Amino acid sequence: MSPPTFLVDPEVLVDAQIGGTFVLDGSEGHHAVTVQRLRVGEQLDVVDGFGRRVRARIAEPIDKSACAAAVIEITDEPDPHPLITTVQAVAKGDRGERAVQMLTEAGVDVVIPWQAENCIATWQGERAIKHRAKWQSTAKEAGKQSRRARLPVIEPIVSTAAVVDLIANTDVALVLDERSQVPLTSIDISSVGDLVLVVGPEGGLSDTERTVFAEAGADLVRLGPTVLRTSTAGVAALGVVMARVGRW
Repeated sequence: MSPPTFLVDPEVLVDAQIGGTFVLDGSEGHHAVTVQRLRVGEQLDVVDGFGRRVRARIAEPIDKSACAAAVIEITDEPDPHPLITTVQAVAKGDRGERAVQMLTEAGVDVVIPWQAENCIATWQGERAIKHRAKWQSTAKEAGKQSRRARLPVIEPIVSTAAVVDLIANTDVALVLDERSQVPLTSIDISSVGDLVLVVGPEGGLSDTERTVFAEAGADLVRLGPTVLRTSTAGVAALGVVMARVGRW
């Protein structure tokens, strides 16, 4: 089993050197020492969320919320290619967080919340800030659980017009649409550049959204004969995309 992963601010690891030590403290130090009860000699991975992974060994405890860790190995992951962005329509309850959790575990690079025409939930003002923070927290925890060194970026919420601009300026855009007769697997994406995947709301895409997305250059595709929830459709499509572009 791979070592547990802890997420720290980038400055903690910026000067890390093999054979050197650093202090793991704060909430992550507490989790390592008090919750997981890691002992001297046990290994752990410490990441900065931007691609740096430090494999370390517990050198000595400091207190109940901190320990010194000796660096064994340092890995700087390259930027992901192709970059995969998921535009996720906001959903009621915790379904949006569920979507972010699974997308993060599957390896998405950017998640953009979208206020689609048929969204039941509405993000405005302080509510938008609060929900984005929830998505960021969800991505952080899912990234640690899935042992990611690079966390996905959670962007501010966007309108349909902004999604149209994004589609028009990316290499390939795939819009999940239950009405489409075009299978996702029929689109050749094996050698494309950056890719955008658009996941609609619980009420489905509006006719206007279908039209403007297609006019901007998107392919409207379907996954299969069943209709998935907005919280699960994205990760199902992302799995296909990851395999087809060679990242899985």
